[in-house]
Amino acid sequence: MLPANFVSGQATSSLSAREAHDAVRAGTVVLLDIRTPEEWRDTGLAVGAIALDAETPGFEVRLAGLRLDHRGKRIALIDRSGGLSSSLRTKLAGRGWREIVAVRGGMLGPGGWLAEKLPVTPYP
Repeated sequence: MLPANFVSGQATSSLSAREAHDAVRAGTVVLLDIRTPEEWRDTGLAVGAIALDAETPGFEVRLAGLRLDHRGKRIALIDRSGGLSSSLRTKLAGRGWREIVAVRGGMLGPGGWLAEKLPVTPYP
């Protein structure tokens, strides 16, 4: 069996926004939007994303729960522009989390979700 972070024959620590969108649609990735509620209201959430602010207490505990609820699926982190997702993925990888990937460009960066014109849903 291939590692959970295997894509096209290579281990990867990130996905493009389009790859993340396609993987969510295929049911192979859980997309986790780690921005703040203010940011979610400003742009909406990527369709299929679970909103979980990385700054909230208990973030890692809730992340562990999501991992248990979605065994065998990678968790893709999306943020504003890709920086926080990438650094958080690296931090978690250092703790043994191998199925976490970052979405390059986040929601607003070059090549990100909105730049690719991928669907969003309003945040209440």
